[in-house]
Amino acid sequence: MSQQEERLPRILIVEDDERLATLTQEYLIRNGLQVAIETDGNRAIRRILSEQPDLVVLDVMLPGADGLTICREVRPHYHHPILMLTARTDDMDQVLGLEMGADDYVAKPAQPRVLLARIRALLRRTDKIVEEDTPQRLEFDDLVIDNGGRSVTLADELVEFTSAEYDLLWLLASNAGRILSREDIFERLRGIEYDGQDRSIDVRISRIRPKIGDDPENPKRIKTVRSKGYLFVKESLGG
Repeated sequence: MSQQEERLPRILIVEDDERLATLTQEYLIRNGLQVAIETDGNRAIRRILSEQPDLVVLDVMLPGADGLTICREVRPHYHHPILMLTARTDDMDQVLGLEMGADDYVAKPAQPRVLLARIRALLRRTDKIVEEDTPQRLEFDDLVIDNGGRSVTLADELVEFTSAEYDLLWLLASNAGRILSREDIFERLRGIEYDGQDRSIDVRISRIRPKIGDDPENPKRIKTVRSKGYLFVKESLGG
């Protein structure tokens, strides 16, 4: 394998429809990605953990372990993006996928161009260059967010975040003291316009709060500002 090939992002498609998976694989390979396929859910768990691909495209409905189970099982040990494929009308699959740690979702049948655009957006987000005027490290009492290592510690204990959760936390924390609307957040994190119905931001906030020591019922760090959006509190929590 040449050095050029080795630098290509590695994608694992977990999909039991082999014809669809192969067509998707061929399209993504033509567009500069390395792509492998896994059709069984139980094997997919082992492969994701052992191979650590740069991104997983994960169907919800699978033989063996289903997509939601796979997401839940691998998340503690796999920190790259997971793109979930959900039924077009099944809002519950989309919300559950996000709660299990998926980074984004595309409704089936997914147009290859749309799938490629979402994959590229997730890969860009993971590898994005930090702006020079943004500090690499933010501290809020016992909460420390280090953008160099993309790590979060609370009271000196490392806290596990998915890449999507980390990106949202960093966006809010680096704009501490300023209300960010769902439209702002959605556009900056996903690169597409907010449709007014997508609940991924709200689901992710509900997952982040307890991880940073926030009481979900009475949050002090990430506040919901009615009809406006979310505010990361700038002031010290002490005193």
